[in-house]
Amino acid sequence: MKRNIAVIAGGDSAEIVISLQTADHIFNTLDKDLYNPYLIELKELEWNVKIENESYPIDKNDFSFTKNGIKTTFDFAYIAIHGTPGENGILQGYLQLLRIPHSTCDVLSSALSFNKHACNSYLKSLGFDFAKSVLLKKDEEYSIEEIHAKLGMPCFVKPNADGSSFGISKVKQVENLNEAIEKAFKEGKEVIIEEFIDGLEFTCGLVKTRKESLVFPVTEVLPKKEFFDFEAKYDPNMAEEITPARISEELSDRIQTISSQVYDALKCKGIVRVDYMIKEDEIFILEANTVPGMTANSFIPKQVAAMNRELKDILTLVIENEFL
Repeated sequence: MKRNIAVIAGGDSAEIVISLQTADHIFNTLDKDLYNPYLIELKELEWNVKIENESYPIDKNDFSFTKNGIKTTFDFAYIAIHGTPGENGILQGYLQLLRIPHSTCDVLSSALSFNKHACNSYLKSLGFDFAKSVLLKKDEEYSIEEIHAKLGMPCFVKPNADGSSFGISKVKQVENLNEAIEKAFKEGKEVIIEEFIDGLEFTCGLVKTRKESLVFPVTEVLPKKEFFDFEAKYDPNMAEEITPARISEELSDRIQTISSQVYDALKCKGIVRVDYMIKEDEIFILEANTVPGMTANSFIPKQVAAMNRELKDILTLVIENEFL
């Protein structure tokens, strides 16, 4: 009998549009011979199943819906929400209470990876390299001079706990730092400021299951804008992405090895992507994405294709891992 799969999209972050695209791509890619996929949209407390042009409310007591008097429950949830509540552990906790297996990391790993400063601090303690950074909290005083003295210019200002690339700024002049900080605070209660690493950007996806572990080819990212913001990430005309990356086999192996180590250190599950900056062969981790974008223009589908693998089969690996 086919499993019922809930592909969950939406969420409460600024990246909801991309979440819907990710979910749509996953929905259309899933093996229909094995699964009955349903697209579910969450927006604050409005949870609905979308079937053709109709919407049916989700019963949050057991994550089910009723159509024409017939109740449908789900065997598995594929989370496609970037940002809260799908990337920070909240939705994972709800699903675990209901004993519904899901595609992503569990609560602790999701919450930790979502908070950039906490995640960076934890991974630094294990010996991984990161850019120097400063954490600011809303309504607490900070010194522009001290930030400048520690990080120099230029620097990056971004929300500390957010699943998207909204609210990020590259600051070149000290006098522009306050404005960038205020912009980032509009996306959350904490802001992280990082030193600028003058290097090249790379990213590497991977998945580990009981049946098979796969580290995908490394992608080289060449933004046509000054840095890889939301527009550069999702507009195919705003960045050039080269997979596999034009780097030595030795450097590629190092990136893939670090990606695997990060995956294990964070106790990840499902498909994850780790982003990097590399300067003179020194590898700095930018962040780990536990719900990476899966639109047709996203890194993961392209990396899977570069391996001569089918994304459909990778999604099946993730789902069936929960039933082995």
